[in-house]
Amino acid sequence: MTNENFEFIYEQYFDMVYRVAFSYMKTKTDAEDITADVFAKLLKEKISFESPEHNKAWLLRVTINKCKDALGHWWLKRNDIDNYLHLISNDVQENSVLEIVLKLPKKYKDVTYLYYYEGYKTAEIADILQKPDSTIRSHLSEARELLKGVLDNEE
Repeated sequence: MTNENFEFIYEQYFDMVYRVAFSYMKTKTDAEDITADVFAKLLKEKISFESPEHNKAWLLRVTINKCKDALGHWWLKRNDIDNYLHLISNDVQENSVLEIVLKLPKKYKDVTYLYYYEGYKTAEIADILQKPDSTIRSHLSEARELLKGVLDNEE
């Protein structure tokens, strides 16, 4: 991978990687660390991608895996992540619906975010999350019901 290719990929996908990392990590600092790790891995491994979709899927998979690894760290297991929600930056929370999506249980948050905010189809999400397509469709349907209930209560 040339420096020009890396710069193009970085500029095109930085926001996506950061948003996914933030949705898992819940703090700006941790999301920035994960984002830096993802792009460092991309630069170090010098991967060539078949297509832009392959590139995007690789970045999402690596981001999710790095977040899961970080969340499995002993320190985070001893501290409840919800104690740190007050640290979430206001600039990331501009969209109130996105705020609600990020507060959904993990199994709903992931599929909803990937479907509505990143534009993936359910079959693609199933590949990314390594779950059956039917499970993804069920989680998406259940998430819609939860969101509908939350949004109806806010009116």
